[in-house]
Amino acid sequence: MAKAIHSMIRVLDEARSLEFYRRAFGLEVAALLDFPDFTLVYLSNDESGFELELTVNKDRTEPYDLGDGYGHLAVSVGDLAAEHARFEAEGLNPRKLVEFAPAGEVVAKFFFVADPDGYQIEVLQRAGRFQ
Repeated sequence: MAKAIHSMIRVLDEARSLEFYRRAFGLEVAALLDFPDFTLVYLSNDESGFELELTVNKDRTEPYDLGDGYGHLAVSVGDLAAEHARFEAEGLNPRKLVEFAPAGEVVAKFFFVADPDGYQIEVLQRAGRFQ
């Protein structure tokens, strides 16, 4: 069976992205591979073996066009309300808390936040299938 190990996004400003992912999700640099034209930065934390790979193209000066195909990354947390309050206190501009209940029963509780490049990240209450 296949095992998901990382997801890659392209970022414009390495330092700004590292600071955001550290403050927002406690992700730290697990590995850094520096090449003449680009750098790959792998971020992780103790919660999961899954990594976020940031690709920094050194000659890039314009923000990336995320297009209309990108959806979002998702993370789960133990206390959604506390994390939302922490994000607000950190100035990370989380969107409102949502209880998703399309048929009257709550399926998920979450909020979204955008990283410095505009990538959307869903922060879900750890429950049910969202462990």
